[in-house]
Amino acid sequence: ILCHLFAGILHLDRVGVDDGFFDLGGHSLLATRLVSRIRSVLGVDVSIRDLFEAPTVAELADRLGGAGRAWPVLEPRRRPDRVPLSFAQRRLWFLNRLEGPGPTYNIPLAVRLRGPLDRAALAAALTDVVDRHESLRTVFPESDGGPYQLVLDAEPFEPETVDVEAGDLARMLADAAGRGFDLMADRPLRAELFRLGPDDHVLLVVVHHIAGDGWSLAPLARDVVAAHAARSAGRVPGWSPLSVQYADYALWQRELLGDEDDPGSVVGVQVAYWREALKGLPDQLDLPTDRPRPAVATYRGGSVGFALEGELYRALVALARENNVTLFMVVQAGLVGLLTRLGCGTDVPIGSPVAGRADEALNDLVGCFVNTLVLRGDTSGDPSFRELLGRVRETDLAALANQDVPFERLVEVLNPPRSLGRHPLFQVMLAFDNTPVAGLELPGIDVQLLDIDARVAKFDLLFSLSERPVGGDGEPGGLEGSIDYATDLFDRETVEQISDRFVRFLSGVVSDPDQSIGSVDVLGADERRKVLVEWNATDHGVGRGTVPELFEAQVRRSPDAVAVMSDGTELTYRELNERANRLARYLIDQGVGPDQVVAVSLPRSLDLVVVLLGILKAGGAYLPLDLDYPAERLRFMVDDARPVVQLTALPSEEQLAGRSASGVTDADRIAPLHPLHPAYVIYTSGSTGRPKGVVS
Repeated sequence: ILCHLFAGILHLDRVGVDDGFFDLGGHSLLATRLVSRIRSVLGVDVSIRDLFEAPTVAELADRLGGAGRAWPVLEPRRRPDRVPLSFAQRRLWFLNRLEGPGPTYNIPLAVRLRGPLDRAALAAALTDVVDRHESLRTVFPESDGGPYQLVLDAEPFEPETVDVEAGDLARMLADAAGRGFDLMADRPLRAELFRLGPDDHVLLVVVHHIAGDGWSLAPLARDVVAAHAARSAGRVPGWSPLSVQYADYALWQRELLGDEDDPGSVVGVQVAYWREALKGLPDQLDLPTDRPRPAVATYRGGSVGFALEGELYRALVALARENNVTLFMVVQAGLVGLLTRLGCGTDVPIGSPVAGRADEALNDLVGCFVNTLVLRGDTSGDPSFRELLGRVRETDLAALANQDVPFERLVEVLNPPRSLGRHPLFQVMLAFDNTPVAGLELPGIDVQLLDIDARVAKFDLLFSLSERPVGGDGEPGGLEGSIDYATDLFDRETVEQISDRFVRFLSGVVSDPDQSIGSVDVLGADERRKVLVEWNATDHGVGRGTVPELFEAQVRRSPDAVAVMSDGTELTYRELNERANRLARYLIDQGVGPDQVVAVSLPRSLDLVVVLLGILKAGGAYLPLDLDYPAERLRFMVDDARPVVQLTALPSEEQLAGRSASGVTDADRIAPLHPLHPAYVIYTSGSTGRPKGVVS
């Protein structure tokens, strides 16, 4: 029986008793499906860790001999008057009420249909699918302060047809995909048909995340194809009824998890694990952003692509097998190591989605089942990459064994500091897209899946990877990757650098997994040249001259530019220069010149700037006196510096009368001014004795 179950999950003709699940291409998501299948067929409880530690059929069969009974059977439940939302739905509903309808949690699917399209059959097929899946015709009104599921009656569902030019298609698809849902009133499914020509259409289906997830697209597409084929032939779909609906799952989920106050319940045990595992988790990962985090995230995003292919991909796969880990764990360890190298610290939490379809009855259902795990990376002590892999493996296995607590409930229980500007518990997500392919085949029609540039970012950074199919030569296809980033925080160039460094880091560790992560070279040749050469090329010509000469050169360059402003008043460079020149001539008449000190006790103001510049133009040095200082300190500074003049305000217009505003030269000064003459005198604090005057 186990051989048959292994083969079915892995889509193989046969599996031997000594064949290993992961050696045959299994990964974490498929492992979850296998565990669910074993529970259903054999009626015994088995964990993800069991499969990792006993990956062959023979080893797992031995371990199952002592396994306990499986979970409660998922079957139709008696429904109360108000069916509660699942935990995942509650958070999505709350965000919808808080932020209003928006594109953040829309799941779009766009397909181009070239050929004679039976639009009536398509509309009937969509109606059949909405009738089949209650989740697609459920709204979420509020009663007694909380939401509940209200399943609406089935009704004809016909997509709106819109004529569109080819040049406008991408924009119109993005706009339509981005329109939000009011979950209290709107059905969570919308469809539009864009007509480019008589036999050229694009069907856009948008599902809100509260009614679906990535794994839902495959059964949704499969049901649309089956219903379309039947309706095109004048028949109703002949599919078997679904064994359960989403409302049944929401009720079963509560029964399965049990009471948190019961330490022996599933939720009690798993919440206790997460409390300990995430104790002391940093509130926020300090990523190398280009801008400060806003108080409220806009969720606007961009995307950068990359690939792990060829020799690098094969080396990553070999490293995974050598260390009894999955390819996901290798990539995760690489990301954790890179983030540490980028200055994010040694405690690096990363989010990762799991399918959440804990019972095989959910495999054909459209609904929101996906859960999110917080995988805490520990890079303390600068471990080797191989050691880090071991840490990641233990963390992931423990997390997968406790994956049934909904992330939304975990946030409520742990109650981390909240912010509308960041995701709770983690800000970086790593997702392996191993969801079943949404196959669409319509007789007589060429069907092509289209990408939609939604430009939405739910996280600071989302690393998404999917495996390419094996090529015709039997060689592995590699991993296609992308980094979705929040434009609130990052410029595209920065994320491109992160992408390059990620690939470079993985290349470095596969060549020598026993080197410490701190010794892996993450800089490219261009970056290294910039850091070592360009940024250190600080030598440049410095114009010689006195401060008055340099200032007057600026006056000539931009006489009408604003030089200084204070309390709503401005002075241009020309005005400041003329005022300082008149003051300088006054000071010269008072005996101020090179090597002479002028004491200044003015508040911060335009006048203070005029005074300081005027002293320098006269050739003197200024001594700032803060009147908040103790009288004894001020008296000492004046006695020690012996200023020839003390200014507590600008001289009056009467005192300045008749003095020219033209430039002051050595011919006007008491003695010629040299760059080495003092410009100011400032005193130390005197904490180790008497204050000492410093002349600069």
